[in-house]
Amino acid sequence: MNLSSAIILLSVLSILHISKADNDTDSFFTTVSEATLSEDGKLDFPQLATKYGLSVEQYDVTTEDGYILTIFHVAKDLNATNTPILLFHGIIDSCYTFMLRGNTSWVYTLAEAGYGVWVGNNRGNLYGRKHVTLNPDKDEEFWEYSFHDIGYYDLPATIDFIREKTNSDSILTVGHSQGTTAHFVLTSTRPEYNDRIKLFVALAPIAYLNNLEPPVSIAAAAGPAIAVLLKTLNINELLENHSAASDLVTLLCSKGVVSYLACGFGTLFPLAGFDPAGLEEEFLTGVVFGHYPSATSRKSLVHYDQIVLRGEFAQYDYGSIQNMAKYGSVSPPVYNLTAVTTNVALFVGSNDGVSKLKDVERLGNTLPNLVHLEVMELERWNHVDFVWGKDIMSEYLYPPVLDLLKQYSN
Repeated sequence: MNLSSAIILLSVLSILHISKADNDTDSFFTTVSEATLSEDGKLDFPQLATKYGLSVEQYDVTTEDGYILTIFHVAKDLNATNTPILLFHGIIDSCYTFMLRGNTSWVYTLAEAGYGVWVGNNRGNLYGRKHVTLNPDKDEEFWEYSFHDIGYYDLPATIDFIREKTNSDSILTVGHSQGTTAHFVLTSTRPEYNDRIKLFVALAPIAYLNNLEPPVSIAAAAGPAIAVLLKTLNINELLENHSAASDLVTLLCSKGVVSYLACGFGTLFPLAGFDPAGLEEEFLTGVVFGHYPSATSRKSLVHYDQIVLRGEFAQYDYGSIQNMAKYGSVSPPVYNLTAVTTNVALFVGSNDGVSKLKDVERLGNTLPNLVHLEVMELERWNHVDFVWGKDIMSEYLYPPVLDLLKQYSN
């Protein structure tokens, strides 16, 4: 899901902060919302993959700093020796995003093409809500993370687990939105991982955010005030999974045409880019909002807002005093993208409200091993069409990506 939608949803719903402890309210929202969803909107990830004829294995991966992440291995034949490929999702999203289109989804398409598909989850979402010592419901420290920690800890732990399970020196990876940011963090701060990724396909890449336009830029400008309010209210977890707040989103956004107008035309399209032809009512209200949004941390939102306001792709800014203690400098270090030596392919939509073409071109000019930069042919292509677009992925996106993957599979 896109950053701008996250800013709006997180600010409003987290300020409400309806507690999961309110069991009666929670039960009401869950019952009402589930009744409005399609079957695909209700199935869990293994059930969804199985429905479309795929085999699934589930594993837990533990990061260096103790987070326990559930990942999935999906293939037509789990026993076959297939080239492994990892899919990594965006902010307030989860592994579901790559499976929501069923037999035209990323997972299905790659499995049909003969790849061993691995689908990751980052800390904090519904499949990343465990830790070896911390309790996410009681320990504020659990939520003390941003995309930096996802890139520095979650992504490498996942990659190394896959490499070990498949006896592979290196793998292919695909990231969307925040999933791309995590890749750029990893490969710039832990350079040994450049050799462990054969090819990284970046969909709607986010590193620089200098060219945002209204309403996204307006939402970003409001970020510091929202962050102060959330901190004052001691809100560290945003959009707790299966809480009344997240169920309220599902309830409000899964009621047919009214919800489509409010959540699609009223929120998603102004921020991600208008594309009702690619994101139809039945899909958004019946499927997507059964699995989206998923929880994240307040710090994640703040870090992205810092990137926007500072105009630099830099580590988290704790303030000058804490920066000196942590980094040895008043300002946080800028990520060194010239250290990203793995092969990178960038895909951007001209109608994307967050991953703007000028910012992606700047990113491409910085990366030393850019092997492909493609502006999607369809002019209405927006931020979420890369994972949710109806039919257009099969026609416009999968062919060039599959060609690239084939080149780097050996």
